[in-house]
This record gives sequence, structure tokens and C-alpha cells, in this order.
Amino acid sequence: MMASFYKLLFPMVILGSINTYAQTTLQVPVNLQATYTKGTRTTNGAPGKNYWQNSADYTISINFNPINRLLDGTVSVDYTNNSPDTLDEINLKLYPNLYKKGAIRNMPVAAVDLTDGVKIKKLAIDKNDQDTSRWTIDGTNMTLKTTPILPKQKVHFDIAYSYTLNKTSHIRTGQVDSGAFFIAYFFPRIAVYDDIDGWNQNHYRGSEEFYNDFCHFNLAITVPGNYKVWSTGNLKNAGEVYASKIVARIHDAELNDSVTDIITEAELKEQITANKAANTWKFEADSVTDVAFAISNHYIWKASSLVVDPKTGRRTRVDAVFNPNHKDYFEVINYARKTVEAMSYQFPKWPYPYAHETVFDGLDQMEYPMMVNDNPTPTAEDGIELTDHEIFHTMFPFYMGVNETKYGWMDEGWATIGEWTISPIIDPKVTDLFGVEAYAQSAGKEEDQSIISLTTQLSGASGFTDSYPKPGLGYLYVKDMLGDALFTRALHNYITQWHGKHPMPFDFFNCMNAGAGKNLNWFWKSWFIDGGIPDLGIGKVSNNQKEYSVVINRVGSKPIPVDLTIFYTDGTTQQIHQSVACWANGEKSYTANFTAKNSVTKIVLGGSYDPDSNKGDNVWVAK
Repeated sequence: MMASFYKLLFPMVILGSINTYAQTTLQVPVNLQATYTKGTRTTNGAPGKNYWQNSADYTISINFNPINRLLDGTVSVDYTNNSPDTLDEINLKLYPNLYKKGAIRNMPVAAVDLTDGVKIKKLAIDKNDQDTSRWTIDGTNMTLKTTPILPKQKVHFDIAYSYTLNKTSHIRTGQVDSGAFFIAYFFPRIAVYDDIDGWNQNHYRGSEEFYNDFCHFNLAITVPGNYKVWSTGNLKNAGEVYASKIVARIHDAELNDSVTDIITEAELKEQITANKAANTWKFEADSVTDVAFAISNHYIWKASSLVVDPKTGRRTRVDAVFNPNHKDYFEVINYARKTVEAMSYQFPKWPYPYAHETVFDGLDQMEYPMMVNDNPTPTAEDGIELTDHEIFHTMFPFYMGVNETKYGWMDEGWATIGEWTISPIIDPKVTDLFGVEAYAQSAGKEEDQSIISLTTQLSGASGFTDSYPKPGLGYLYVKDMLGDALFTRALHNYITQWHGKHPMPFDFFNCMNAGAGKNLNWFWKSWFIDGGIPDLGIGKVSNNQKEYSVVINRVGSKPIPVDLTIFYTDGTTQQIHQSVACWANGEKSYTANFTAKNSVTKIVLGGSYDPDSNKGDNVWVAK
């Protein structure tokens, strides 16, 4: 999501170090240290021999009425307790209760959207009906008392429920217009039980995002016959719900690089869905953390596909589904396709992991597995930056199952550097500086917290900067310091070890160290864990004819690259760059030497991605 997030840290353990670079050790909170003792995680970043995570198989049937926005559903869940613990309760998430009267929220909800929340009409465990006295609902959290569930035991749940979808107050889900709806977080789900916190009992309050297990989903969605449905997962019954020509076009789009108009504006008045009062659309998705769907009776659909894995020839279909009155959206299919291509081949240079990615014209800026809910944008540049940011989330947090609720920087920071990197690939005229100046302005103030602070404990400026630009800059600086090839190797080590799992912050740090073969703890500590400000200044400038020496003083404790622009009397310029490696051993100054190509008029310190809290000492003028 292009918005805001947060974090915090405590006691310490010395991690095993890898040869070379500065031999800094990291402070690890005691609850995270316990994962090393239990053997669920290791100090080299890999999952431990005792690592586990619970899993579930969901079968969901939904009936949605667009007129009154009532969503009526049943959920059947086969839940496996892979933990070593005996569970005497199950925690569930009722995310639609964000709109329940009296719920705790940190985002405003209009009075018209306040409801009685999720109504649980029936709940059974292994076919035994449960009395309401067995469960407690507190906001978006539900606690269900059960007979003991032993390690390795599988339990079956059946839940019948309903709620009313919001009409306005569109927080990631809700009605878009009179004939379009984006519907997410729409079913009772079992919360994550992990090796760090046990049950995830953080409330969904609106701003923080999510943490869910990797599960298998079968989803059946029944809507009026003139509506079409797009969803996480593969559509299993296209021939039952679409006219044959639409089915053929979907097939063609999955095989061709060119853009296919699957549903055109002219066809919106035709009968291109099955001629029934209601149709049921069936989707299946495996090893995903969530499912979301969208419906419309007046959107057009453009699609294309590309080979994302040249080794296997596997293709990903990319969709843009939108209101034809929104003219900016006609280019979104190209932005989306180029994003998937860039992610597969350039950054992070990992084959796009899913069969499709659908960008839906909605009222938000939010990601879901295989789905994106993006509002129309006023400029092409905005459209590019929004599209690539949200699609980049496919890797973080959906392929890499990070706990967004606690560690927003572990997904939003990656989407931010993804946006910075891919936007100029889509259009070289774009210079994407999302959030950089916001951090420069807030750095060092009381509300500026360390990146590793828990997202749930942040507010103010750091709620944004600690999740978006600050970690994005940290990743960018490591990429610059290591070089593209070594950085990619280190990042791929992290992805290989943790995709489909739940990495914590120190798993990431240690995986990157191991993958790079370098101890980067000095940087993780100074940029992600410690406080401080980014502030460099030009010190002494001396020259002997054309040979110049420029002393750069590290005023603040945050290490940022050295970027100098040399201005000459003939109007030309020269760039000098040094990565953050020059500060690896705690240096207080760095001397940049260069041979002048002409008479120097001035020297300016700072690059586009170098936030500097005090720019007053960043310019030297020749006398």
C-alpha cells in the first residue's frame, strides 16, 4: 500500500559473524532470541531444523447482493496444528469488524458505514455445533475455546456468517460505484499462530496491514448474472460463466505478448455472461496468504501475458479491469505488464510467482495476492508509480510471508525501492523520489523513531517514513554498496530461504550477510536499528591546479552515500559517487579526489536519494 507504517527494539544477543567488514553485532529482542534456542530459526538467517508453521485448507462459498451489499457466506476449514504446542483455543480474524459500531479504529469511518459487524450464524468443530458461549468477539479478534488440539492434529471448522459491505469509507475494500465492488478481508479466518508470539492478537485498526498463513483456497462467488468476477486464484469454470468468445480471448491472452481486449466497451450491453439470474464463479489458489475478489457490470478488460521464467517457459497473465470513462486506465495494462517483466528480469530478478496479476479500477492503493485495487490517477507518472508499487508487493509480503502488522518496513520498504527502480524502466523520463524529502524533513525530530520499531507502536511522521522511504533507502544503499550482482545473490538467498514462510527482521539481516559473504551488521545497526540523522557537509576544499581534494564530514550518525556534482565555467558538470561503504568503520570524514576538467565554479553535495537534514553546508563556491 502507498501510505504509512511503524516499529521498536529491546535486549541483546550476539549473532554469529561472517568474515570481513566491520565486526559489529546486533541487539536482538529476547523474545526473538528464544527462536534460536528453540531451533526454529538460526543466526545465519536460515529456518532452523525445528521451524514450523500452521496451515489451512479453505473452502469458501459467497453470495453477494450488490443492491443491499449483503455478503452471505460459509467457510469450511481444515486446520493443521504443525506446532509443538497443544492449543486449547483458536483465534480468528474478523476483519470486516473494522466497520463495527464501537470497534477500535485509527482511521475514520462514516456513520453510514457503521454496522453490527460480522454475524456468526453457525460454528461447528468436527461437525459438532458450538454454542455462542464458546467464543468471544473483541473488535476484529475472535477467540474460540476448543477441546485440546494436539501437535500434528487436524481439525475441521464450519462457519456460516454474513455482514454488510461498506458503501463509502473505502478502506481497502468496499463499493466503488453503483456497479463495481472490491471485496477483501471478507471471511472469518484462523489467525497466525507462530514461533515468536503464539497467536497473532494484534487488532486490525485500519492503518496497519496484515499477517496471515499460507493456505489453499477454493472460492465460489455467486453474484447477479450481469456481473463479472475477478479474483485471487485461477478461474476454474470460465466456460460455465462466460460466452465462448470471451473464454477464447482469455486463452489467447494467456499465450500472447500482445494486448487482448477481452471485454470491450461495445460488449458491455451484450450478454457475455451465462444467461442466468445469478452465476457462480469458482476460483482456486494454492500457497497464498489471502484471497480478494472484485465484481463489476460495466468494466472493460484488457489482458496480456509474458514469459516470466525462461527456464520453464511459464507465463503470467496481466489484467487491467476498469471503467472506460477513466481514460488514464487505458495505459495501465502496459505499466502492469512492464512491471511484471522488470520484476522477473531486472529487479528483484526473480520469476514472477503467480499465474496472473489483475489491476482493478477501485478507490484505494492496495495490494492483495494476484490482485491490485488502484484508483485512477491524474498523470501518467502517478499511474506508473502507483501500478509498479502495488504489483511489487507480490514479492513482499505475499511470496515472502512477512508480518506486515509488526514489521511494515519488511514489505513497504521493498515496494518503495521497487517503485524507485522500475518506474524509470517503464518510462525513462520518470524520476521517482517517493518519500525521500519527507524523511529529510522529519529526521532527528522527536517523532522520528528507528526503523525496527514495531509498526503497531508508531504514529506521526515515522508511521510513514519508517515503513516506506527509510527502509527503501537502506535497501538501495546496500544494493549500491554490494553492486547489482552480489546484492542480487544476497537477496536471492533470502528469498530462497524464506518464500512461503514467515521471516522476522533478523532472518533478513542474517540471510543478506550470508548471501553476500559479508558482515553488513554495521549498516543494519546504524540504518535500521539505531536512531540518528543523515547529515553530511562539505569541509575543506583544496586544490593544486587541477587536482582537487574535497573533505566530506559525517555530521549525523546515519550513513548515506557521497554524491558530488562539480560545476564548470563552460556549463558542464561532473559526478562523483562513493557508496556508504566509506563509513563502514565509523569514519567521521571522507576525502573525494578528482581532476578538474575545466575551471570549477562550485561543488554541490547530495544526490536524489541522499536525504540530508541540513543542506546549509552542502555547497562550496569557488572564490
